[in-house]
Amino acid sequence: MPTDQLSLVFGALADPTRRAILTRLATGDATVGELTGPFAMSQPAISKHLKVLENAGLISRTRRATARLSHLEAEPLRNATQWLVDYREFWQTSHDRLDDLLLELQAGEDDGQDRDHR
Repeated sequence: MPTDQLSLVFGALADPTRRAILTRLATGDATVGELTGPFAMSQPAISKHLKVLENAGLISRTRRATARLSHLEAEPLRNATQWLVDYREFWQTSHDRLDDLLLELQAGEDDGQDRDHR
């Protein structure tokens, strides 16, 4: 079982229900009952998803009177995004080198075709 936060974040984000919960929490804090509404699942099932999100650091949970509210914690998403951005730069550089190579090859083919037509 992964224990580093980045692995926990990506594991939590792998599930569409958890991503939908995070999207809802981006608009404000919510109770389990409020989060259960859009899903065809029980409150205990939503609570399990919330536990995964909480373990990944993506949400925090607090009590307000008798209600237990879930709150979006965005910092782990920033860290995951930065990790992805680093790889995006790697792939962009690789694609740029491939583009350059293809242009060189095409230029070489054009030169060869000009010689063939003389």
